[in-house]
Amino acid sequence: MKNLMPVRNVLMAVGIFSFVLLGCEDKINPTLESATPILAVDGWLNNKPESQVILLTRTQPYFENIVPPGVSGAIITVSDDHNKTYSFVEDDTNPGKYQWKPAVGEVFGTVGYRYKLSIQLSGETYESSAYMGRVPLIDSISFDKDKRLGTKEEIIRGEFWATDPAGPGDTYWVRSYKNGVRLNKPSEIVVAYDAGFSAGGLTDGVVFITPLRRGINAKDKDSNGKSLSPFLAGDSINVQIHSITLAAFNYLKEVQVQTDRPGGFQELFSKPLSNVSTNISNVNPGGNKVVGFFNVSAVSGLGKRYIP
Repeated sequence: MKNLMPVRNVLMAVGIFSFVLLGCEDKINPTLESATPILAVDGWLNNKPESQVILLTRTQPYFENIVPPGVSGAIITVSDDHNKTYSFVEDDTNPGKYQWKPAVGEVFGTVGYRYKLSIQLSGETYESSAYMGRVPLIDSISFDKDKRLGTKEEIIRGEFWATDPAGPGDTYWVRSYKNGVRLNKPSEIVVAYDAGFSAGGLTDGVVFITPLRRGINAKDKDSNGKSLSPFLAGDSINVQIHSITLAAFNYLKEVQVQTDRPGGFQELFSKPLSNVSTNISNVNPGGNKVVGFFNVSAVSGLGKRYIP
């Protein structure tokens, strides 16, 4: 009987803990302290042959589920280290949306150049800088057919093939569009350091590792929580690799951690919520704060349709 006592104690503790958890089902509506709205900058530019956009908004309360209003009246320029300046003009019909429109045959930016962002607003100046790095070409896209475990149901997954150029320290953002719609769930953010997940992975100058190549697949589920096949006959996929700075790589990792939350009991063991970093600052250290990010990317892309 003495040998059974520790087991009984453990079972009793588990039972009490489970009872406490079952009793913690009351909804609470915490009152959060109000904060003064600050400028938020969305400045992700690239060298695709299209208009480039910088968005200015204001931060808002955590539980305010509306699109933040645009901020008008700013003067925005982006200049490179070879004496060229791009002026971003506010859209007449979309407050807070500032655009640079290329001439015929023109694209924004040059690989190997450094760029400086300047935003003048309400007597203050906000600045940032970023480097446009190189990007590998996507060689091909393939589709693999597999059987769902224990069934005859087929699962179709896509995979892109590309090789990181020799020389360590390249960072990328792999963005995918299924049937023309961008995959933008937090769990679908795919970033790479060289051809792997992080520095020190011995992945310089090689083919992107399998988890990254297969990160282009949608993570959709049906009403019962069952994972759906990423592709069906006739579906298309467009994959783009964007070169990003190391700061942007770290920023996107932070965004994923803060937005891809498990919820429920697992949240007790998750990283606490916190503000993500920014690479934009007020030239006046005592001036108004700013959040957001500025990056310039070279882009390679390839698309394919799944035809059985």
